[in-house]
Amino acid sequence: MDEKKNDYVLLKGNEAIAKAAIRYGYDGFFGYPITPQSEVLETLAVDKPWETTGMVVLQAESELASINMLYGAGCTGKLAFTSSSSPGIALMQEGISYMAACELPGVIVSVGRGGPGLGTIQPGQADYNQAVYGGGNGDYNLIVLAPNSVQEMCDCMGKAKELTFKWRVPVVVLSDGVIGQMMEKVLLPEYTPRRTDEEIHQQCPWATNGIGLKNRHYNVHSSLEFDPLVMEERNHKMTEKYARIEAEEVDYEYYMADDAEWLIVAYGISSRVGMKAVDILRKKGINAGMFRPKTLWPFPNRVLFDTASKYKGILCVEQSEGQLVKDVRIAVEGQTYVSHYGRSGGMIASPVEVYHAFKKMMEESVNSKKGYWIK
Repeated sequence: MDEKKNDYVLLKGNEAIAKAAIRYGYDGFFGYPITPQSEVLETLAVDKPWETTGMVVLQAESELASINMLYGAGCTGKLAFTSSSSPGIALMQEGISYMAACELPGVIVSVGRGGPGLGTIQPGQADYNQAVYGGGNGDYNLIVLAPNSVQEMCDCMGKAKELTFKWRVPVVVLSDGVIGQMMEKVLLPEYTPRRTDEEIHQQCPWATNGIGLKNRHYNVHSSLEFDPLVMEERNHKMTEKYARIEAEEVDYEYYMADDAEWLIVAYGISSRVGMKAVDILRKKGINAGMFRPKTLWPFPNRVLFDTASKYKGILCVEQSEGQLVKDVRIAVEGQTYVSHYGRSGGMIASPVEVYHAFKKMMEESVNSKKGYWIK
């Protein structure tokens, strides 16, 4: 099928990431192969965008090099991204913190696998804390998008492009090995030309691009500040920006929740499993629904808080030992019973397993104090 036409194509999630980046006008990719996300780099190598759009594609010598190349591209106002998986993203944390401190744009695609440590090459969602709360030092936040399909993997590259320049915050596209490896039909976006140097100069007056030398104006980006008062002021400025992001960029969706008395909360591939579990529960006469946060940061705290009291109980489903569930409990503030069901080590929950966990949660909630926390 001719991908130049606006037709559906069958792609892996990782392949969709690469092809979307080319079409959305990304200036560069810097990355290192690691399972289960290696197809991002491999697809770029096959498509050779440097011959058509001028996009730079470079396999760095390590994840440490990759994130620092992304840092450099962000300094110049260029649109670049990197991709990796769990232990590779862990190596990038210092550089990500530097980018946040300098308020630089950049996109980080994280295709999760089971951990901790090297763990397994099988898929997992145990990198929620790593993405949402950050493994780097200091007070900072990253915008975290959570696709649940190959199409959304593609679309998130466009959304990440918009958000990273709008807010000058690094954006994480948090996927997992299932979505990265599975194949679905995808409608790729139309081609967007890369920005010219003059357009970057107009849109990014803060960029270190050499143009300022003509008028003796220099832009310097450094995360180091020796004056504690100046550093504190920088932190205050960033915190105010994060508050605006929380007010404007929360994204979520409900599934069959209009009349729901019970709720599943899940993101990414677990939300696909959760939807099927809701279908099973509905057939059994149980008014269940599902809530999916599409942004993990900013998290839809207010939405969950405002609706929590209408539910008899909430089950958080995730491919981990329990990370998302903590944010749900914080948001709910004890208004209803919250429980957790997860698989780990690369194991994926089935809809039937979630159904049985849901039934158990319903039984436990009846015998529990309101808001009691149980794993």
